[in-house]
Amino acid sequence: MSKQQLQLDIAIIGGGIAGLWTLNQLRGLGYSAALFEQEALGSHQTIASQGMIHGGIKYALGGALSGGSETISAMPAAWRACLAGNGPVDLRGAKVLSDDFYLWSAGSLQSRMTSFFASKMLRGRVQKLQRPEFPAPLRDDAFKGQVYRLVDLVMDTPSVIETLARNCADAIFNIDWQHCSLRTEQGHALISTPKTDIVPRQLVLTAGVGNEALLQQLGAETPQMQRRPLQQVLVKHEYAEPFYAHCTGTNPSPRLTVSSHTTRHGEPVWYLGGDLATENTDTAPDRLIELAKTELATLLPWVPFGKMEWQTIRLDRAEPKQSALRRPDSAYLGEVDAVSNALTAWPTKLSLSPDLGDAISNALSEKGIQPGAPVDLSPLQPLGRPTVAEACWDTLFP
Repeated sequence: MSKQQLQLDIAIIGGGIAGLWTLNQLRGLGYSAALFEQEALGSHQTIASQGMIHGGIKYALGGALSGGSETISAMPAAWRACLAGNGPVDLRGAKVLSDDFYLWSAGSLQSRMTSFFASKMLRGRVQKLQRPEFPAPLRDDAFKGQVYRLVDLVMDTPSVIETLARNCADAIFNIDWQHCSLRTEQGHALISTPKTDIVPRQLVLTAGVGNEALLQQLGAETPQMQRRPLQQVLVKHEYAEPFYAHCTGTNPSPRLTVSSHTTRHGEPVWYLGGDLATENTDTAPDRLIELAKTELATLLPWVPFGKMEWQTIRLDRAEPKQSALRRPDSAYLGEVDAVSNALTAWPTKLSLSPDLGDAISNALSEKGIQPGAPVDLSPLQPLGRPTVAEACWDTLFP
C-alpha cells in the first residue's frame, strides 16, 4: 500500500526559537507550514538562554561598534513591536522579566569608554544613571562605580516558547528519526514518516546543533556548522531583588552578565554568563563555581545572598562555520547544496530571531514561493505533539 503524500508550502525541522519564530511568521503570511521536533520544544540552546534581547552595546565595550552590533541594534524594538501585537509574530502572551538592562563598572569606566557612550553614535541607546536610579543591588554606599541603562530588555524564555507554540499548536508535531527520515527524490528533499510522505515546496532546517545530522542525511557538504561551547553558572539564593546587568572588565566583552529567574517554587536564581562562562568552557564545574563565588564576592560584596546553592550547565551554541570560531554578525540563512528546496538557518542568539524570520520571508519571496492553498494537517496527527522544555533553573534546582 503506497503512502499518502502531503504537499506543504513549508516544512520546518527544529522546534527551538528559530523554528517556532519561523513557523509563526510564515503562517502569519498565509503559508501552509508545519514544524517537526524530536524532543521538547526549546530543548538545549533555546531553553538555556538568559533571555536577553540586546541591541549590541555589549559588543561595543572596547570603544567601537562592530558589524554585529550594527546588525542587532534594531532587535529590541522589533521584539517590543511583537510584544505589543504590532510585529510579524504575536508575542502578546510572553512574559517580560525586565524592561531595563544595565551596565556597571567595578571601579570607574575608562575615560574613552565614557566619552564613547556619550557619543552621537549611541545617543538614545545608552543612558548614564544617577544613584537613585541604580538597580537595587548597586544602590549600596559601598558601590563606587558607574551605571548605564541600555535599550535591552529581558524575556522569560519558557513563556516565549509557550506563546509561540500556542499560536501554532495545530501545526507542530513530533518527529521520531528512528522511524522517520529525510530523503530526496530527483533532488527534492522530503520528510518520510511511517504513514505519510511530507513533500514541501521549501524545507527549512532550524535544529541548532541538530542541523549537522540533518545535513548529513541530505548528503550535503555545505553549509558547515561550528560549535562555540559555553559553561554557565546558576546560583539559587535568598536575595529577593532581581538583577539584569553586564559588568565591564578589561575585555571588550562583559566580565560578568547576570540575569534573574525564579524556580517553580518561587526561589530566586541568578544565571551568570559573560567572560566567566566563555573563558571557562573546559574548567571543572567545581572549579568554575569557586570562580563564580569569587566574582560575586569581589563585584557585589554587600549583597546579602543568604543560603546559596550552585550548579553549572554546559551548552554548545550552533552557528555557521566561521574562520577562527568568530561569532557570526547576524542570523544566518544558507542554501543546502545537495537539494533544490532546502535552507539551513541559525539565528546565533535569541535576539536575532526577528532578523532570521525576515531573512526567510525574503528568501521565499526571491524564490517566487508564494502562499498556496490551505492544507489539512490531520494526516500528521498520529505523529503526536511535543511538550515544552523545562527551564534549566527548574531542572537543576528541582
